[in-house]
Amino acid sequence: MSEPTKDLIVALDIGTSKVVAMIAEVLPNNGFNVIGIGHHPSRGMKRGMVVNIEETIQTIQYAIKEAELRAGFTVRSVCTGIAGSHIHSFNSSGMVAVKDTEITQNDIERVLDTARAVSIPADQQILHVLPQEYKVNDQDGIRTPIGMTGMRLEVKVHIITGSVSAAQNIVKCIRRCGLEVSDLRLQPLASSTATLTQDEQDIGVALVDIGGGTTDIAVFVDGAIRHTAVIPIAGDQVTNDIAMALRTPTAEAEELKLRYGVAKQGMVPSESVVEIPGVGDRVARRVKRQSLAAVIEPRLEELFVLVQRNLQEAGFEHLIASGVVLTGGTSLLPGVTELAEEVFMKPVRIAQPMYDGNLADIVCNPRYSTVVGLLMSAREKRGEIDARLTDNRSGGLGRRKQPAAEKSTANDGSKRSILKIMRDWFVKTF
Repeated sequence: MSEPTKDLIVALDIGTSKVVAMIAEVLPNNGFNVIGIGHHPSRGMKRGMVVNIEETIQTIQYAIKEAELRAGFTVRSVCTGIAGSHIHSFNSSGMVAVKDTEITQNDIERVLDTARAVSIPADQQILHVLPQEYKVNDQDGIRTPIGMTGMRLEVKVHIITGSVSAAQNIVKCIRRCGLEVSDLRLQPLASSTATLTQDEQDIGVALVDIGGGTTDIAVFVDGAIRHTAVIPIAGDQVTNDIAMALRTPTAEAEELKLRYGVAKQGMVPSESVVEIPGVGDRVARRVKRQSLAAVIEPRLEELFVLVQRNLQEAGFEHLIASGVVLTGGTSLLPGVTELAEEVFMKPVRIAQPMYDGNLADIVCNPRYSTVVGLLMSAREKRGEIDARLTDNRSGGLGRRKQPAAEKSTANDGSKRSILKIMRDWFVKTF
């Protein structure tokens, strides 16, 4: 493999059921083209957290190696995601006085620092501080206050925290693979970046990402993130129910779910039959497909009820006018949309990543919503770094660079004033 000569970004989605690595080339128009994909069944993860370091490292290595071989480049750093029941979120606010009347990037950073100065448990760390809206003097509802004139700047933010040990374990696994972590992002945020339209975020929408170990929730109202949550129930629970009810190994139960699973029992023809592999030396048996659906439907209905209850308790159930957006691998089951509409009593759609570049026929799948969102986040962060470097070279935002002629004039004036003061003192003294 040759050394990378292109501007590359790499995303790594470490999930409970699978690990996906995706390499993309950043284009001049700020887009990107996927040039390598690697995925491997996940081992060592449970409900979004690392439970076996060595197995997780091996799984990451397999996925990264496959992506490198397909892309023809060596990976050095990755943008990865984090999820799990240890994730907590809350809203906060901050206020500062504007220094030079005109609001600059420095004022934005100062007011965000005041908003994040909150008390959190010692075993938690702040992952994200996401601005919701700004207020300049008495004018609220501002999204970008830079360049505006005012004396007082306020901000409302959404703060997301996570377990320190959980984040450290993920970073440790990646570094043991010889890679660096360029960014650690909450998975539902990444999925929302890849799947939600701006109109949905403005009207109000709830994203429900149903993965293998966790179901992630992200609520957007008025174009800003308002609520996030993680429910430790997802596709793996459905698989376990199938394995217990039909007395078959977990691997076979997963295969049955993917090939013959239906979320609504009424959608399955009564004459449809599936073959259930036996355990050990027992012979295979045939059962009605409706029996399989009868196991899947109650679990998914329970999951949607938990999501609805979470939205009710947070006070956002009546604010998501555009409805619910489902994504993730489990959302591919037939009948999921119909079942979700019965529970939520709102419009429901299945979302796939908004991507139209290379390998779009593979990438545009709800299974890859998180990893594509991580790529978009990595591209956005790359753009912010480039803009900051350009700003530093040009003298900084909101700060005019003094020309050389002005500098010399100012220096000459200061020298003359000092000489005049010394001369006057000498005349008065002697």
